[in-house]
Amino acid sequence: MTPTARRPVRSGAAAALLAALALAGCGSTDDGPRIALAPIDANVGSEANIGSLTAAIQQNPQNAANYNVRGSAFGKSGRLQDALADFTTAIRLDPRFHQAYTNRALIYRQLGQPQQALADYNQAIQINPSYAAAYLGRGTIYRQSGQYDFAMADLNQAIQLNTSEARAYYNRALIYQVRNDHARASSDLDAAIALDPTSSEPYNARGLSELALGDNKAALTDFAAAVNRNKKSAVFWTNLGIAQVRTGDVATGRNSINRALVLDPKYKPARDALATERGAS
Repeated sequence: MTPTARRPVRSGAAAALLAALALAGCGSTDDGPRIALAPIDANVGSEANIGSLTAAIQQNPQNAANYNVRGSAFGKSGRLQDALADFTTAIRLDPRFHQAYTNRALIYRQLGQPQQALADYNQAIQINPSYAAAYLGRGTIYRQSGQYDFAMADLNQAIQLNTSEARAYYNRALIYQVRNDHARASSDLDAAIALDPTSSEPYNARGLSELALGDNKAALTDFAAAVNRNKKSAVFWTNLGIAQVRTGDVATGRNSINRALVLDPKYKPARDALATERGAS
C-alpha cells in the first residue's frame, strides 16, 4: 500500500467520525510493542528461580552482574522495589554498568518517576554512547512529555544503532502522527509490525494513520488485527467500530462500539463515537 494510492479524507459525517476516532486513538498504550516495561511473568519470579539467583549472589556478593540479573527477574515478576534495590546495588558495585542504569530507569518509569529514569538514561548514554536501548528509553520519555525534537533525535539514534528494534519505529511513528505526517508514520509502523507482528498497538496506530490518509479498508483491517491480538481494549473496539461504520457496515460498527462500552462504560471516545454515528445516520 503506497501513500499515493490512498484516497483523501471525506468531509461531512465521515469527517466527524474521523475526529471521534482521533480521540479514541489517544487512549492507546504509550510505549508500544514489547516495551521493556515487561508484563508480569510469574515463572521468572518463581521462588525456585529467585532462589537460584540469590544463591549466586551469596556465593559472590561483589559481582554486580548477579544483582543485575536478579533485578531483571524481580522487575519482570512485578516486584519493583526489589528490582530497584538490586539495580542500585549493581550500580554501587560497578558505577560504569550502563545496562544496570538502563534497567533501573525502566523500573523508575513503572514507578511513575520519569525524572529519575531520565537521569539514569543520561548516565547510561554517557558511559556507552552506542547503547541503543538507552536512546530508546530516553526518547520515549521525551515523546511522552511532548519534547518531540529531542525524542526524534534519540529515536533516530536508536534505530541507527539497532535497526531491529520495533519499539523505536513505533515511538517515532507516534511523533510523525503528532506532526500530521501520516505517510512516514505508516512506513515506520510497517517496520514495527514486520519486526514484531504479535503486538497489538502498532496495528491500532497504523489504522489511525490509514484512516487519516483516507484508506478506510486498510484501517479496518488493522483495527481488526489489533482487536484480534487484544480483545480487552476499549480503544481498539471503538476504533474498529468507527472504521466499520465508515466502510458501510453500520450495524456491526455499532456493536463494536457497544462492546467497547461493555469493557469500559466510562470510555468517553466510545460514547462520543456512538453519538456521532447516530447523529450522522
